Amino acid sequence: MFLLKKLAGETAIYGLSSILGRLLNYVLLTPYLTRVFSTESYGIISDIYAYVALLMVIFTYRMETAFFRYASRSETKENAMATASVMLLVSTLFFAGILSFFVPQLSALLGYEKFPEYLYIFIGVLALDTLVAIPFAQLRLQNRPWRFAGLRMMNILVNIVFLYFFLELCPYLIESDYTWINNIYNEDFRIGYVFLSNLIASALTFFPFLTAYKNLKSRFDKLLAGNMIRYSAPLVISAIAGIINQFIGTPLLKYLGPGTISQNLSDVGIFNAAAKIAVLMTLFTQAFNYAAEPFFFRHSQRDDSVLIYGQVARAFTLIGSIVFLGILSFIDPIGLFIGPDFRSGLYILPYLLLAYLFLGLFYSFSIWYKLADKTFIGGRISFVGTLITLLLNIVLIPYLGMLGPAIAALACYFFMAAAAYITGKCNYPIPYPIDKMTHYLGGAIVGYIATTFIPAFFPNDMIYRILFGGIIFSCYIIFLLFIEREMVVAWLKQKTK
Repeated sequence: MFLLKKLAGETAIYGLSSILGRLLNYVLLTPYLTRVFSTESYGIISDIYAYVALLMVIFTYRMETAFFRYASRSETKENAMATASVMLLVSTLFFAGILSFFVPQLSALLGYEKFPEYLYIFIGVLALDTLVAIPFAQLRLQNRPWRFAGLRMMNILVNIVFLYFFLELCPYLIESDYTWINNIYNEDFRIGYVFLSNLIASALTFFPFLTAYKNLKSRFDKLLAGNMIRYSAPLVISAIAGIINQFIGTPLLKYLGPGTISQNLSDVGIFNAAAKIAVLMTLFTQAFNYAAEPFFFRHSQRDDSVLIYGQVARAFTLIGSIVFLGILSFIDPIGLFIGPDFRSGLYILPYLLLAYLFLGLFYSFSIWYKLADKTFIGGRISFVGTLITLLLNIVLIPYLGMLGPAIAALACYFFMAAAAYITGKCNYPIPYPIDKMTHYLGGAIVGYIATTFIPAFFPNDMIYRILFGGIIFSCYIIFLLFIEREMVVAWLKQKTK
């Protein structure tokens, strides 16, 4: 119980930077960007970020997970940091150089030949974010979540400040006859300032880690480097598959959608704006993964480690199910945060929320092959998941539009979670309380189905829709308290002592 509380505390702190940062993004940026940009312009922003997410996996090639593995072993602990950092430094210079050389061709291929600056900016973002991957991983392994959260928050706040500076303050100064501002602001580059703000934030985040790159060469271990690459290589396949599964719907919707490229980009913008509302589930999953991965490695030698892993999965499912139904029960007020032109895509939310919940379960179920040094199995599972994503997107998008990527994501992550659980049961048995987890998730799905009937009774009255959504959500909480009554009673008795 103590270790679960410790993991919960670390998840909360890691989540502080992710959840608070994303909430700032959600509260301050998403409502703003979905009102100052058209659906097509927002689609361009989403399109480019999808490619960046994929390239980030290639740039880092999951070296942070290999670092966790070898920095946790006494015989390789001393050199793991230097070895991983040097490898990423060299490979980043190589990858960034190659991409920079082909920017004209890449910008034309993606349809942004008028603004190759977009790509140059993001090559810089990729390079800087890659170079802080191992220092951030070291903070996680050293159990320093507050410093981790502080630096992450700084990155997010700097990004927000500069974005408002470029998109609001600069136009205001020009209108107020401060002509000198024309030297740094170009109205035709408005989309680019979203990316430039990201670059500035990444540069300022990298600065505190400059000292981490001193004297690295003297501790570089060639043998360890080879072992780390062999360990991480299958995870790269998993990571690329994960990014493809999460983001491939954006470019495929752009090219395979039923409309013109311009109309499809508009759908891309609507899809991604609606997907922002799934922020709480994705943040919870991300915060859990940040805390859980080093937690699992630190406690892998305990006699009761498998019992702890099972209870962690149970706790994740419980909280994830509450988040799932909570968002859908109050979708009307939550949906107001995005611009009116973007709300037509809210119907994809149930699929995406459930997909991200299964992604979190996959993170929990997949720990067995990382501990057993059988990461190739994870690569195979992710590869099949990617095939499912690609196939379903190609088949569904021409007919279902933006619903296609949502269904594909759900099918993919469900398969990956199930495959990780089944293979783990055969190779590294962990006693997951599947019956309890099924009750949590099944009750949440039943609650969601109940919420779908509310608009039919109150099509034009949001207050009543919120009221009855709250009633359904409250019934679900009562249901959880009932099935967990023994644990609740034991907890209350402990509090009264």
